[in-house]
Amino acid sequence: MSSDLDNWAKKYEDLTNSDETIAAMAKYYSCSFMFDMEKAKVIIEMHDGKVKNINTKPGPLDPYDFALRASANTWKEFSQPTPKPMYHGIWSASFRKDLKIEGNHLILMKNLRNFTVQFELLRKSGVPV
Repeated sequence: MSSDLDNWAKKYEDLTNSDETIAAMAKYYSCSFMFDMEKAKVIIEMHDGKVKNINTKPGPLDPYDFALRASANTWKEFSQPTPKPMYHGIWSASFRKDLKIEGNHLILMKNLRNFTVQFELLRKSGVPV
């Protein structure tokens, strides 16, 4: 699984770093976040709109600003080219499905536009679960 996770991380990094919308607002997009996909966890560090690092083997004390935690099934639904209703975004999934948004919500909100664009790149990259 490690190799699949590393391959996914590289693809996701490439998609993020080549996204024109993120690049247009890059200097305002710096934060770190965890995707907890039940069977895999990654911490993505963003700096000035570019992926600084994707930690595919985070330890329990590795820092991040906020986290999205959900079942593997929810992450698979997020990554569909056209997600089902209630899997089309983090707010709908947190209200109706099993997604939990934890951590520093202020940092999430300050970076929401870019984060949303980057989150939607999961529809191109898929998920490693």
